[in-house]
Amino acid sequence: MTTRRNRCTHLLAIASAVLGIALCVDAGYVHAKAWLAQVLLERAWARTLVDGGTHAPWPWADAAPVARLIVPRLAVTRIVLGGDDGRALAFAPGWSGSTALPGEIGLGVVSAHRDTHFRFLADLVSGDALAVETRNGTRHYRVRSMRVVDARTTRIDTSTDIDGLLLVTCWPFDAIDARGPLRYVVEAAATSTGA
Repeated sequence: MTTRRNRCTHLLAIASAVLGIALCVDAGYVHAKAWLAQVLLERAWARTLVDGGTHAPWPWADAAPVARLIVPRLAVTRIVLGGDDGRALAFAPGWSGSTALPGEIGLGVVSAHRDTHFRFLADLVSGDALAVETRNGTRHYRVRSMRVVDARTTRIDTSTDIDGLLLVTCWPFDAIDARGPLRYVVEAAATSTGA
């Protein structure tokens, strides 16, 4: 009886360890993919800046880099992909094609996942400087406000003549379920100087 109980305990311990390792690998995979994608996107963006062309970060990529988002105070840089569908957001922040291109005059909207590429939004404060590098140069922005909106009842108005940038991610940052209706929106206004 004791031998049987020891064997069951041993098997349960092994099963628990295997399950724990599998869960850690699964959680780590998302972050590893996000990190590796940014490395490959940086290379594609560097080629874009050299020749002005559009360069896919890997052969089967559905989107190409359109800009680089820079947050100097936090030492954060993120390559932004053209498009904000699920395939693009799995690898990088994505630009909403129905808005002004980031770094261009008008209101541009960039979205990303709260637990990878836009995790840093939780650390932004009003007044923080942002920069967006494009093929045409760099534009500078200053964070004006942060707010939480309910996507079920509030639509972000992009039909405005505001010259700025909206950074959007899911909220709360520590939510267990990623499919919640709340969005964290950072609004930044274009500045006339590099400040």
